[in-house]
Amino acid sequence: MLQPVTLRDARVQAELRLLGADAMVTAAFGLIFPEDVLAMAPRGALNVHASLLPRWRGAAPIQRALLAGDEVTGVSIMQMDAGLDTGPVLLRETVTISQADTAGTLGERLAGLGGQLLVRALDALEAGGLEAVPQAGGDATYAPKPDKREYRVDWSEDAARVNRRVRAFNPAPGAGARIRGVDLKIWSCVVAEGEGAPGQVLSADKSGLRIACGNGAVLVSELQRSGGKRLRAADFLRGFAFSRGERFES
Repeated sequence: MLQPVTLRDARVQAELRLLGADAMVTAAFGLIFPEDVLAMAPRGALNVHASLLPRWRGAAPIQRALLAGDEVTGVSIMQMDAGLDTGPVLLRETVTISQADTAGTLGERLAGLGGQLLVRALDALEAGGLEAVPQAGGDATYAPKPDKREYRVDWSEDAARVNRRVRAFNPAPGAGARIRGVDLKIWSCVVAEGEGAPGQVLSADKSGLRIACGNGAVLVSELQRSGGKRLRAADFLRGFAFSRGERFES
């Protein structure tokens, strides 16, 4: 199996050329294709991208769509060029983002749709009946890979944004929080009623852990202590007590 760290290596390019592929296909592939490689396949190189291009070009379109509060996203089958997700779009289909979607659930739906669209695109290319539509570059937004600071919950944000952050980083790496010097990961929450100082514990009972945000509150239903297991809040609270009024670190 060929697993190159770069596609600019002449030996790698020679191996690709020997394959004699009619078309190349990528999905969530982290390497830029040099023009020499793009020119190898007569029908070009196709990329399955998990957004409605030109929105969210780049490495983390699913997480960025959730963080931004987008109501829709989708899959684009793109004809690759030398740019970063800048090539013309061959097929695209829209998907509604639900308030319960995480990066995991949304990613699964988009992956399934991407496979279906890719088969359609390849069949249409072979039949010669697929139009390549240039992207409107002026409408482009970019989806860089999140850095470690973004994984941490900012309790000064409003409850809806905190909820989106938790969903965007589930199933990995989890939204981080810290209280009494203990690192936690919050895996699931919903926007809830409540007011208090950002990060303040409003209640902790079998219904969950209610924490105040900059505006409103969230009710946490699943969390994890560093080195521990992911637990439902009711189970977690049996081994980790919270005092009403204490605050998570900012």
